[in-house]
Amino acid sequence: MSGIASRFDFKEIQEKVSLHLRPWHRSFQFWVRAADIYTGYKVFQVRVSFVKDVQKQHAMWERQHELAADKIYAMCSDLGGFFLKVAQIIGKPDLAPAAWVKKLVTLCDQAPATPFDGVQHVLEKELGQSISEIFEKFDVNPLGSASIAQVHRARLKGNKNDVVVKVQHPGIQELMMTDIRNLQAFALYMQKTDIKFDLYSVTKEMETQIGYEFDFLREANAMERIHHFLYENNRKSPVLVPRVVRDLASRRVLVMEYIDGIPILKLGDEMAKRGINPGGKMAAAAKQNILKSLTLAYGQMILKSGFFHADPHPGNILICKGSEVALLDYGQVKDLPDQLRLGYANLVLAIADNDPVKAMESYRELGIGTVSNCGNEQQELLRLAQTMFDTKLPPGVVMLQPFSEDSSIKKIAVESFPEELFSILRTVHLLRGLSVGLGINFSCAEQWRPIAEEALYNAGRLKGVTFEP
Repeated sequence: MSGIASRFDFKEIQEKVSLHLRPWHRSFQFWVRAADIYTGYKVFQVRVSFVKDVQKQHAMWERQHELAADKIYAMCSDLGGFFLKVAQIIGKPDLAPAAWVKKLVTLCDQAPATPFDGVQHVLEKELGQSISEIFEKFDVNPLGSASIAQVHRARLKGNKNDVVVKVQHPGIQELMMTDIRNLQAFALYMQKTDIKFDLYSVTKEMETQIGYEFDFLREANAMERIHHFLYENNRKSPVLVPRVVRDLASRRVLVMEYIDGIPILKLGDEMAKRGINPGGKMAAAAKQNILKSLTLAYGQMILKSGFFHADPHPGNILICKGSEVALLDYGQVKDLPDQLRLGYANLVLAIADNDPVKAMESYRELGIGTVSNCGNEQQELLRLAQTMFDTKLPPGVVMLQPFSEDSSIKKIAVESFPEELFSILRTVHLLRGLSVGLGINFSCAEQWRPIAEEALYNAGRLKGVTFEP
């Protein structure tokens, strides 16, 4: 008996030591790989500076980006967790070199699933009952697995409709917080050396937002609040919001209504399957409607309410019958103070009206601190505002290249950037990524102009304009 007990004790000690060492091992892995990718670029910059032929330079850059893309992919894939979120953020056509995007876009929905016994343990511990007591049926294989949790389809006892059960991966919180602190240290170094942008504030806001995602009770409250707002403010809500099963919500488990639809990334395949030409008029109209619904929902949430879903990446968007859009996963939400909400409404008008003076005033009001390194400061500030806060890229800009000498971030250094604005920035960039993916070039600022005007009018700040709210 004592032999069995000592073996059991040893196994328990081994598991505790392993859990304790995991963050250290992860940090080591990150720094070795990040240093390799960074020094690769720095050595390459020296090498390419000796080449005078522009075409040869371009080809060399393409090869370097491909090499780095393989390394970034391997790092994000091997480490998983928070780095899958990093892949989502930088793996977009307007934000990174094409080679990175091509490689990273395949990573977004590849988080490894927790085995079913782990899911069952979390579920039963959180809800205080066995799976068989709560559910009539429960699919062992998950519908999908993301960086923080995975979702299963199930049916509650005595109910005809299916539900979705969201269960947190065991031990994920400590690992993701380790990842983000490493990224913060790297961001501090990068903003001191290469990119004149307040990257540290951006990573601090990411830490705050992701910290919230581990509390599913907070997510349930957010889902209900946004559901109520959108359904109250419209004859028909522009997006579907799942209903929460209130008595089956805890910090690590969330049960909600199942919404039938197809992921937005599979829209083209679905159209082809139904005999609809993905490049034809019918498909174009459907895509326009989808983007219009999403943009309207976000304009209302950000500018009228200030409380918004801050994670519209493709994995969180379902297309239902009749081009209806469902918005899933309310782990990342943002509650903007009125001062920032109205300051952003002003910036939306400045971008929509192409007004550099108003853009400059809005920057000051929002607390964005900039230092100009060029003669035409006002025009570059407007260009930077369009690049950062509108889905339509400024004329002549094909993608954002922060390392490029011609980028606005090189000409206008952003020395301070309010952490709370990062959620708007990220939301606009994800909407831009969706519009690029759907093949539609549009300006969210132009679509949001009437909503911004209404917000400013209701706050008594719109003067000299006749406006019917």
